[in-house]
Amino acid sequence: MHKLPTFRSHTHLQAAQNKKMPEQQNIEYKQSWHDDYLKWVCGFANAQGGVIFIGKDDNGKVIGISDYKKLMDEIPNKVKDLMGILVDVNLHEEKGLYFLEIITQPYAVPISLRGRYYYRSGSTKQELIGAALTDYLLRKSGKTWDEVSEPTATLDDIDEASLKSYIAASLHAGRISDVEGLSKADLIAKLRLTDDSGNIKRAAIVLFGTNPAKFFNNCVVKIGRFGKDSSDIRFQETVEGNIVYLLKEVMEQLNRKFFTRAISFEGMQRIEKGEYPIAALREMLLNALVHRNYLGSSVVQMRMFDNHFNIWNEGELPAGISLDSLKRQHPSRPRNLLIADVCFKGGYIDAWGSGTLKIISTCKEAGLPDPEIIEQDGGILVTLFKNKYSAEQLKKMNLNGRQLGAVLYLLEKGSITNTEYQEINGISRQTATRDLKELVEKFKILRRKGITGSGTSYTLNDS
Repeated sequence: MHKLPTFRSHTHLQAAQNKKMPEQQNIEYKQSWHDDYLKWVCGFANAQGGVIFIGKDDNGKVIGISDYKKLMDEIPNKVKDLMGILVDVNLHEEKGLYFLEIITQPYAVPISLRGRYYYRSGSTKQELIGAALTDYLLRKSGKTWDEVSEPTATLDDIDEASLKSYIAASLHAGRISDVEGLSKADLIAKLRLTDDSGNIKRAAIVLFGTNPAKFFNNCVVKIGRFGKDSSDIRFQETVEGNIVYLLKEVMEQLNRKFFTRAISFEGMQRIEKGEYPIAALREMLLNALVHRNYLGSSVVQMRMFDNHFNIWNEGELPAGISLDSLKRQHPSRPRNLLIADVCFKGGYIDAWGSGTLKIISTCKEAGLPDPEIIEQDGGILVTLFKNKYSAEQLKKMNLNGRQLGAVLYLLEKGSITNTEYQEINGISRQTATRDLKELVEKFKILRRKGITGSGTSYTLNDS
């Protein structure tokens, strides 16, 4: 028998039982036993461990089981025979009703059930297949995708111009030394981009590859200019290459073809004010390239609309990091450790998990709304808004249709009067006054201009 796991003490578990707490990340309540629940045991073993109670309803209330003696013998034997691990099965009694407590400890090695792998994520059990399984097995072996070697890659597959550009940036950042005069092979080795046998690792190809598509078909950024929605595409560009190349070329493509107001650059520094903070755009692109899931088949996607701009990359947030975490100081937990390390030494990123904070702060400094960061379609979508009165922002404010129309009218005309508001909406003066008062006092979108009465007009609060 194993001692109780450290993630939750027995006292804590008993307190949860007494309070009849709902299911949590590490706890499952089942009214009776079915062999299908072996998948939950497997999922707990592959994640942070957990407890299954047999003989409790969904609210944690004891309803009891009658076959507890039989299950006390069967469950640990089935777990051992099918998964090769041990679990604690404890019998408890409450008011004459018996229930079982099955405690599964987390395991450092991957655990399978009949050749399939399961993982507990949040409050759900997932079967790991395809890229997710490969990623999981790599992590359990102590490696990340980018640390794996590519035996067929040679030094000819490393672009010397990209490497020189990187070294110049790293010397400027002061995060690397003793690199002048080194050969290409020595530079790659110094950055830990080769293994003990001299084979080139995947990270080297993604960062500096002459033609990364020869090995991986997703080292691509697609940029699209859209109209009213994502179905209304006006034109698009596709940029392929290594990370060093993409950082430069994507920003230049945005400047040449997608921004309505051009930005001048000196290296990667902004000289003239553009539609969005260049520091935010650069950080969004870096995050998408460095932290994306290269196991997947999707490419990084940028979408430019009239009033907002977003970027999506495949790969969900790492365990322990939430969307709320991204809005405050949080630990850095890169998916691609080697790529992130090389980018840090190059001065491209920080190692403190401050990338999203930089995006938020630069938007605030530019007088733009807070960016939106969400998980969507198996990846992360970051959206910048050109102004706080974009259609997307206004929808979140719960304005009525008349008020929404008034703000759009103001964006075009610059001001509106009570009389104009009445005429546009076909309403009484009383209703118009109430709507406009809300826009001033409740929503703080408008401000009064001129004397109260017939000479009063309204303008946007930031005009």
